[in-house]
Amino acid sequence: MKLVENIPQKELVRIKRIVGEAFITNELFHEFGTVEERKDLVIKYMDIYVDYVYESKALYQNSNGSAFIGLEYSEKQAILPKLKMLWRLLFTIPLPIMKKYMGHVKQIKDGNSRYIGQSHLAILMVCVSKDNQGKGYARELVDFAKQMSHEKQVPILFDTDMKDYAEMYQHMGCELYNSKTASNGVTRYNLVWKDGEKHET
Repeated sequence: MKLVENIPQKELVRIKRIVGEAFITNELFHEFGTVEERKDLVIKYMDIYVDYVYESKALYQNSNGSAFIGLEYSEKQAILPKLKMLWRLLFTIPLPIMKKYMGHVKQIKDGNSRYIGQSHLAILMVCVSKDNQGKGYARELVDFAKQMSHEKQVPILFDTDMKDYAEMYQHMGCELYNSKTASNGVTRYNLVWKDGEKHET
């Protein structure tokens, strides 16, 4: 695993394409329409999001460049890239959709309040290219996060809107400590991993 930095624009575009395609079916984008309707908009959204993670120096990839994880240490949050991301999104996502989206995100975003005030590692995203799913790369990404957590002696926080992913993280030893459902039916699952603790199912 290595930090993604100082890469050619062409390579960053490749990463954005992989991430964008992987997130089209994510329930986070429920407000963007059906899977087919929201495809282009989700890809645009994730294009901006990957820029944020990359510019925050929080983007890591595996050895063959097919799996990526965003890891942010709470004590070193990159404020400027986040503000830049929010500004760009306002001019990219149609306002009516953005208002509904943010309204429902607001309903579920405080589900991790039990840990968010403590020093922690936040998982910003986990992505494995479609052609390489089912090969153990997701576990490789999570194991890398666990190693960083061990070194910094802080918990890892996982937030996902996909039940399947929540179950996958539990199988990898994470604890599901909260879930909260917005009025649009989307459920946010909050998970934590603490060094030395096992919660495998």
